[in-house]
Amino acid sequence: MFRKVLVANRGEIAVRVIRGLREMGIASVAVYSDADRNSLAVRMADEAVRLGPAPSAESYLRMDRILDAARLTGAEAIHPGYGFLSENDAFAAACQEAGIKFIGPSAESIRSVGSKTAARQIAKAAGAPIVPGIEEPVSSIEEARSAARAIGYPVLLKAVAGGGGKGMRRVDREADLEAALRDASSEAERSFRNAAVYIEKLVIEPRHIEIQVLGDEHGHIIHLGERECSLQRRHQKVIEESPSPVMLRYPELRQAMGEAALKVARAAGYYNAGTCEFLVDADRNFYFLEMNTRLQVEHPVTELVTGLDLVEWQLRIAAGEPLTLQQSDIAWRGSAIECRIYAEDPAMDFLPSPGRIEWVREPSGPGIRLDSAVYPGMTVPMEYDPLLAKLAVWASTRERAIDRMHRAIFEYRVAGIKTNLEFFDRVLADAEFRTGSFHTAYIPEFFARAGRTVPATEEERAVASAIAAYHGKPAAKPRVGDARPQWRSTHHAEVLR
Repeated sequence: MFRKVLVANRGEIAVRVIRGLREMGIASVAVYSDADRNSLAVRMADEAVRLGPAPSAESYLRMDRILDAARLTGAEAIHPGYGFLSENDAFAAACQEAGIKFIGPSAESIRSVGSKTAARQIAKAAGAPIVPGIEEPVSSIEEARSAARAIGYPVLLKAVAGGGGKGMRRVDREADLEAALRDASSEAERSFRNAAVYIEKLVIEPRHIEIQVLGDEHGHIIHLGERECSLQRRHQKVIEESPSPVMLRYPELRQAMGEAALKVARAAGYYNAGTCEFLVDADRNFYFLEMNTRLQVEHPVTELVTGLDLVEWQLRIAAGEPLTLQQSDIAWRGSAIECRIYAEDPAMDFLPSPGRIEWVREPSGPGIRLDSAVYPGMTVPMEYDPLLAKLAVWASTRERAIDRMHRAIFEYRVAGIKTNLEFFDRVLADAEFRTGSFHTAYIPEFFARAGRTVPATEEERAVASAIAAYHGKPAAKPRVGDARPQWRSTHHAEVLR
């Protein structure tokens, strides 16, 4: 086993990995930018090394500085967390060349499924169902028009190297295709330094369900079941759960999707932790979307229902240990739900809300887990994703898990910034969520049901535009009658002032 591991990330995932290392008796090294000098991860790690200024391009994306930090501190391995360099095959290869173990799959596996089009080809060849579409990125608007006509509208433009909803555009008619292609390609270039875009059929009102896989470096691989990830804003997940409500009614679907995920993983020569993502339509037909070659943000719900520690297994597998679990050993107990707590304003289309956290009260009690990097007095920087914490709960049934999460959200208090806590409070009480009858368009439909009757002020629009510009995405154009829901997103912060 490793003696010292560098964590090449920040925020709550860096804290999560550092805690796992400490439990295993492994020394930890944190890296940080100037914006994160006083972060909880830096305070908790055994050592910490400065990478550079706040922008990620000058800090967390600098492979050379991260490798130098590993050499300087004598770290034998690097855990990349998620985001940043976690799915960068060049970084995995650079680690190998430097004699430092990359805690994740091989550079070859990352490369083979890191491109969405290449992953589709692998899945198709392996016999896993895929969404109808093209297998190569489009090279011209003429080619895009021809492909879209053959597939049939509506279609979805997607960045080849994308993720998190970036470089993605829905197109319902040919007249909108050229502008959408230009916008998707431009956003893909900004976000991933790769402007390539491909086209696939838009599956109407699907569920988004993913399968966790885990394999060792000796060829043994299993799946750990599914996570329901349909509740999304801007194609980014905000609530996840396991098991999926649909699996509670149709358990045979889990077996079929698990087998499909393993086919893809084996075809890619995959080891360590990874996730295959699928869309499931109203008739329970499922289609492979992509493979994420890293630990997922939502991994706690899988840990809660299986009783496994995925970070521990990542470390053991990277150290060369065999995976001692068989597929028959995996059992799913009870129900787990996770809410991603963001510094953002749901009333302003979930735009980031950076600033100083004045006061925090965290929920606790049986069945509650909080993966957090938050403390009173910290400043949420503008430079990074505004995820503050992941609140996860477990209970014997889905209904009890929802009630427990509702109680935990009620107890959670963050003063000084806006958060999405009160949004979760409303969703957890919503009948459609509680019955499990939802799909990926649930959140906009939820807002439509809630009604938008309080108009946004000019000042709020100006602030939203400034924040959106900073994060490299256009703010929604104000229209007559633009409005926001009739609730505050500070979640009772006014009582703390």
